[in-house]
Amino acid sequence: MVQQALPQRDPEGPADPRPAARLGKPLGAGPVGNAVHGVALLLPDGSATGIRRPSRFAPAAQRPLARRLTRAGGDEGLVVHVVHYRHRGWNGPAAHPVHDAEWAAEEVVRRYGDVPVCLIGTGMGARAALRAAGHPAVTSVLALAPWLPDPEAMLDPDPVRQLAGRQVLLVHGTNDERTDPDLSYRLAERAKKINRNVCRFEVHSDGHALRQHRPEVQALVADFVRGALFSHPYARPVADALAAPPPLGLRMPLASGFGQSLKH
Repeated sequence: MVQQALPQRDPEGPADPRPAARLGKPLGAGPVGNAVHGVALLLPDGSATGIRRPSRFAPAAQRPLARRLTRAGGDEGLVVHVVHYRHRGWNGPAAHPVHDAEWAAEEVVRRYGDVPVCLIGTGMGARAALRAAGHPAVTSVLALAPWLPDPEAMLDPDPVRQLAGRQVLLVHGTNDERTDPDLSYRLAERAKKINRNVCRFEVHSDGHALRQHRPEVQALVADFVRGALFSHPYARPVADALAAPPPLGLRMPLASGFGQSLKH
């Protein structure tokens, strides 16, 4: 199997003849005089194929996480945007969401200048975030339940060299039936060989949407973003995961109640 099939399918019908990616409404940058010191770009999930416009529900699903990040980092100059793709699918070698993520990072530079960018993707968006990490503005990547190809079934598996020099966190539910947790472990293992700043958390008994432990997952994301963009000390489990060699640092369990003692 070359890659896992995602359940969504593109309906029959013509595509938008002139699609364009765009950034959603900015959230954040509170009492610091509206100065922007870091940007988080949220890359939604999608489908394996489809050239029509994405459903409006895909970006909407990112809003709870966007609000959580705004509460955690808005006062320090964090701005959060949801990326709206041109197309709803990955579409094989075209890899449309990767180009949209790269465009979004470039648009951040145009709007805000030289600020660090964290790419945060879910499912298909997580794969796009990992692939687009080579953009010069990107300093960190967070992949939630990434949809990845099986490297043993491909002549050219997804690269990891673009992750060098970035802070990288992968998160995957152990009961995910849509995207294979073992594939995210194997990618993290390859990435760790070229970049020591890679870690991966496993959310035991949770599925693809990570709903069962959503507060802990959102707290983990917020802690990582604060550390990666604003140099705050990571919470102890994150610091331990980054420091630990494989497999320990790549199979770190996300503890129930994570984030309850954090002040953000």
